Amino acid sequence: MSSYVPGFELPLRLLLAFRLLIDELHAELGRQGHPDIRPMHGFVMQAIGPDGTTAVELGRTLGVSKQAAGKTIETLERVGYVERTTDPQDTRRKVVRLTPYGMDALDRSARIFDALRARWAAELGEDRLRELESDLRRMTPGNPWRLDTPGWFGNL
Repeated sequence: MSSYVPGFELPLRLLLAFRLLIDELHAELGRQGHPDIRPMHGFVMQAIGPDGTTAVELGRTLGVSKQAAGKTIETLERVGYVERTTDPQDTRRKVVRLTPYGMDALDRSARIFDALRARWAAELGEDRLRELESDLRRMTPGNPWRLDTPGWFGNL
């Protein structure tokens, strides 16, 4: 029996793990009152942050065009996660802010991710999961909040 593992399996397994966690998160978010949220929305809402942003800044952060950011903002506005307001310091500047419903989705997401991690720890063992997380931190850039993933996927 060969111990050879083809190189392509590693990225596929990492992607499958990501996809599994994100799918489980969204299923639970749907049960908890957020049926319209989509995986891309999480990146966008994190990029908007607690202080808000503009469509231009959002596009730059996400690595997408201002138009693509604007379409996503429209979608999130339609389902109640964000609102557009005027910047009090510059009335020409439109700021996108998370609504209380949007903040609720992010708060619930954090708690659900903690529960999913706890389930993985129960299955793999806390020590083994910590080792896996440590190994992934060692092999990836220091800042896990690479919000430009939407733009990166768009360039494939």
